[in-house]
Amino acid sequence: MPDIKTAQSDADIARCFAVMRQLRPHLADEADFIARVRRQMAQERWRLIYAEEDGAVAAVAGFRILECLHSGRTLYVDDLVTDQDRRGRGHGERLMAYMEQVARDEGCETLALDSGTQRSGAHKFYFRQGLPITSFHFARKI
Repeated sequence: MPDIKTAQSDADIARCFAVMRQLRPHLADEADFIARVRRQMAQERWRLIYAEEDGAVAAVAGFRILECLHSGRTLYVDDLVTDQDRRGRGHGERLMAYMEQVARDEGCETLALDSGTQRSGAHKFYFRQGLPITSFHFARKI
């Protein structure tokens, strides 16, 4: 999919910040975002991809490949968000299709993600993408 790009330079990563912040409002500033992305890329092989519309970043996704006893080799989607003014134009679907192809190319058995219980719009999108709810995710802040 030639219209999906991988953020590699700090400038690419910075371009994704405003859209990612719509999903992750706790991200303090662009410099902190770039530093976090760089750490995740270096330590966990995390990848940041994006779709553009009219030269602007329209949607972003962050993912990694991991292996779990319960799911085997898995492409795990950490983040997926389309700019609030550009939703409904297929950007999220294109990012999902791209990640599914990466999963196939890298021998994954599963594509998985978690979604906050309050994100009903996102849940409808994931159901349309053929992703059923398969478990509950439990967590506690430490």
